[in-house]
Amino acid sequence: MNQNIIQRKSLAEEVAGKLQGNILKGGYKVNQKLPVEAELMRSFGVGRSTIREAVKILVNSGFLRVQQGVGTFIKDTTGINEPLFQRLKRADIKNIDEVRHLLEMKIAEKAAMNRTGNDISKLEYFLSKRTKAANENLIGECIDAHINFYLVLAEASKNDILSDLYKLFATQLKTELLETHEDTTYFKEAPDHHHKLLDSVLREDPKKAWHWSARITGHITQ
Repeated sequence: MNQNIIQRKSLAEEVAGKLQGNILKGGYKVNQKLPVEAELMRSFGVGRSTIREAVKILVNSGFLRVQQGVGTFIKDTTGINEPLFQRLKRADIKNIDEVRHLLEMKIAEKAAMNRTGNDISKLEYFLSKRTKAANENLIGECIDAHINFYLVLAEASKNDILSDLYKLFATQLKTELLETHEDTTYFKEAPDHHHKLLDSVLREDPKKAWHWSARITGHITQ
């Protein structure tokens, strides 16, 4: 399977997104009953099965609740009950990157304080694999190794919340990298401070680990 193929949204996901947008913009109030299926079908120009799937998506996202025999009602108009992985799907890429970069810097700092010898071995493995794949222009393998390096770094922090949060952002990162890089030129030519980051973690130096992570993310240039 070609990893560079961009996955398109299904029709139900598009309808769910538009309906969700209406909810967030105040088009509906909490506990207000959603229009019947026939009306939604006319409004969005789709079939019954698409509407039902879209409603199911929004129920799972915490925006709607179904009361059997009565109807479907608005549960939340703020998005506060929406699972984070769903929220990230509709977030602006710049905002996602900003939060992910902050996570990476804190993870690097904590990893330098808490890493084990096994963590170092895995970090060295994935960094080596990343370099090899970049030199051989294997973009899919290069990106996988790049992401796995950071996932191991997150695990090395020994903070389960940080690690779990980063796993969610890593999914978005993989999609973003596959969409923006057709080959490994960037990974070969961009200043690569990852080895210095790894060395800082190896030496258990949290300040330098934070520094090199900040250099990588562009938060500092010196």
